[in-house]
Amino acid sequence: MRQARKAQAEAMADGDACGLEEQAAAKAARELREAAAALAVRRAADEDALRRHAVTLDGDLRRLQGSVATLEPAALDKVEEDLERANLAILDSNVAAFLPNKGNGKFLKKFVGPVNVRIARKEDKLKVKDEYNNYRDRAAYMFLLFPSILLLLRWWVWDGCLPALPVQMYQAWLLFLYTSFALRENVLLVNGSDIRPW
Repeated sequence: MRQARKAQAEAMADGDACGLEEQAAAKAARELREAAAALAVRRAADEDALRRHAVTLDGDLRRLQGSVATLEPAALDKVEEDLERANLAILDSNVAAFLPNKGNGKFLKKFVGPVNVRIARKEDKLKVKDEYNNYRDRAAYMFLLFPSILLLLRWWVWDGCLPALPVQMYQAWLLFLYTSFALRENVLLVNGSDIRPW
């Protein structure tokens, strides 16, 4: 009997310990949730303050660039250079993400919609450009390979006559290729790339 009571007391003590651990875990989870909510509120307030400051500074730079023409020629080059440097410091940094969204262009807007395709970080802009160049290089191989295979099959399999289905597949692929090139190039143009359209 003593052993049964002792075992029962130990089980109750273990149950109380588990109950205390569960309460502590629940309390820690509530505190963590409240801290995350407070952080989100602070972050939103900081972003709003940065956005207002970036828009004000961008407006000031535009106003100053408009009034540069009234300066004397000796100081004009120096002031234009300083304004251009300040403008690049804003547009080529993370500050660009806080500026109002500029239009994407008619072509991009028609295919993508009113989505912001502007990339803020310089590293991400370079990744997009590298990805475009890799895609273009891979497509160049396909551009040569696909018609070559069609021509070889024309003579060896189809006795000099091209069936409609492979030609239509090739045309569909060309439509996809040129549309994807145009979309990718327009995204690069929106992000300030000096890529030449084809």
